[in-house]
Amino acid sequence: GVFLYSHLQQKVRNAEALAQKYKQQQEALSAQLQVVYEHRSRLERSLQKERGEHKKTKEDFLVYKLEAQEALNKEKQDSMNRYGALSSQHKILKNQHDDVKKQLLDLQLQHNSLKLEHRKSLETHSQKFAQLQQEKDSEVTNLQDTVFKLREESKLLRKAHQEVHSQLLNAQTQMEEFRQLKEALQKMPGLR
Repeated sequence: GVFLYSHLQQKVRNAEALAQKYKQQQEALSAQLQVVYEHRSRLERSLQKERGEHKKTKEDFLVYKLEAQEALNKEKQDSMNRYGALSSQHKILKNQHDDVKKQLLDLQLQHNSLKLEHRKSLETHSQKFAQLQQEKDSEVTNLQDTVFKLREESKLLRKAHQEVHSQLLNAQTQMEEFRQLKEALQKMPGLR
């Protein structure tokens, strides 16, 4: 009985030791499990937070995508409007260019016509000027001949005037001599 009691006590001590060991293992496992639970809880919170951030990021991305699409559509519309305005302006400028080109051609034709007319007028004026110059030269020559003839006539007239003057002086002298002779004859009593 003692041996059995001792044997049972030994078994009980072994069982208690084993139970203590199991209890320690359980506590260690509980502690590890608590750490695992806390880690899991942190992971779940982190995952929840990541999901929330992912959802917010997704919503922000959708809002950004929508805004970007609207901005792109607006820019596309503005570009189309600008293109339409530029196209209209291009048509207007093209029409203006065609008009200016037509005006330039008309002005060139008018310029050529005026140039030809100017050339003809210049030739006509040149001919008239040459004719007038020739007439003037001829008239100058005639005037020079006339002046020469008048000078010759003037010389002849001067000479004739001198001759007449000499004859007049001779006549006066003769008259004076005749008067003196007449007076002398009148004084002579035998001729009276």
